[in-house]
Amino acid sequence: MIAKQKFLSGIILFFIASIFLSSCGIVRTTTDTEVRGVVGSGIASWYGPDFHGNLTANGERYDMNELTAAHRTLPFNTVVQVENLENNKSVVVRINDRGPYVGNRIIDLSRRAAEEIDMISSGTASVRLLLIEEGDRPVTVQNISSRETFTVQIASFERETDAREKAKSIRGAEVVPVTIAGQKVYRVYYGSYRNIDAAHRARRQLADRGIQGFVKQMEN
Repeated sequence: MIAKQKFLSGIILFFIASIFLSSCGIVRTTTDTEVRGVVGSGIASWYGPDFHGNLTANGERYDMNELTAAHRTLPFNTVVQVENLENNKSVVVRINDRGPYVGNRIIDLSRRAAEEIDMISSGTASVRLLLIEEGDRPVTVQNISSRETFTVQIASFERETDAREKAKSIRGAEVVPVTIAGQKVYRVYYGSYRNIDAAHRARRQLADRGIQGFVKQMEN
């Protein structure tokens, strides 16, 4: 009887542990790589020789032989595992560019990354993206959606007190801490807009009030 109770207790503890791990977003893939959750699924494409050597959106030179990728909203230097759902092959890439801007595509892989999951000839593939490591900014519900969010950046300060002083002088402004190359800065943003035209209208309205700024995508 005691042995049976111990057995049942072990089973219960196993299921509790399984539920806990699932709630934390821990997933095991076929390559036994521990990831932190699914951050999207859709169509992947790739880009190669025509862009080789050009500047990427984060200022690097695009190298089609490196394991990198473009995503519309994930913070730069975010590391994701890309799983080709058509052949179960996967590759780990770092986000260093923006795009793709064609239809429902969610990620644009370097040529080498596309080779790793055998999608060179097809050009596109159905994929799932899994988060491995956060990049320059935390990965949030907002920036995994692939829906771009724009704002007007008014200023940037090294000291939070200076940023908050600036923000207090402009109704609707907010301070957002951002880590760049390991250094934290404090940006003053005005508004959040789902399309770039609305953000430009807000910028012009600010300019009419004598407040200078520029439109930027919030996630980068």
